[in-house]
Amino acid sequence: MQGLQDSEWRGCREILESMLTADLMSLKDTVTGGLIVVESREEAINTILCYSQSALELLKRRKVSRDIIFSYLAKQGVVFPPSSEKSALVQIALEYWKESKVAVEKVNPKGIDYETLGEHFCRWFYQLWNSQNPTLNMEQETWGPQHFWEDTKLNFLYYTSVQNCEEFLGSEISSHRLLSLVKDEHLFFNPNMDGGGLKCACSPYGLVVVAVAGTIHRGTVCLGVFEQIFGLIRAPLEGSNWKIKFVNLNIKGQNVLEQVNSSLKPVVKYNKKELEGFYNGM
Repeated sequence: MQGLQDSEWRGCREILESMLTADLMSLKDTVTGGLIVVESREEAINTILCYSQSALELLKRRKVSRDIIFSYLAKQGVVFPPSSEKSALVQIALEYWKESKVAVEKVNPKGIDYETLGEHFCRWFYQLWNSQNPTLNMEQETWGPQHFWEDTKLNFLYYTSVQNCEEFLGSEISSHRLLSLVKDEHLFFNPNMDGGGLKCACSPYGLVVVAVAGTIHRGTVCLGVFEQIFGLIRAPLEGSNWKIKFVNLNIKGQNVLEQVNSSLKPVVKYNKKELEGFYNGM
């Protein structure tokens, strides 16, 4: 029996803990062929985990519904299209556990792994940002200026029929403008976390630049692509907390893409050397 890896075990346990007792007991009988009797939810969960040959096998079970996997991934801060089918969510969960295993095993003797920091930041930020969209029915997390430095600068450039540019200075107005995009305009930002869609750079003084590209959706319609660059600085009085110093958001609508090339997967256009130039923006 292959069994579950540590990260898969923890993830599957959390999924099982969210299930109704009746469904949990039914799943236990399916996994064990009804040969094992249990007296509590905890025993049922442990039995299911022990007798499941793989995480894939467990997630494909009928009682492990799409909504349960969806809720788990959203809670973990994993960003994905809200219209994803169960089969796609299963693969996303498996990949998330695989990445978690690598992150835990990775050791950086020089201190912070900025690539991992950038990835974790993006998962956190887009989960937080997208959760403010009322049409997604996600559990809303606390959004506000507390995540930004007081002198944060937001540069917002968007191309639809014409080019538009907006600039904002200050944590209150910058956070409010970003919030309006998802809360009022009902946009969903889906970052491309691999294949050149996420790049990071850091200065010798610990200033971090995170660049990410992805697609923008409203409901099931893809409206275009975006590229977003963040400047992060650690808040020295708040432990390991990092705050946003600047944000550059560039959006291209679908009509603009058709004039260029809409078949390419969104990637960050800057190389690492060019990203280092953004240190001056901090």
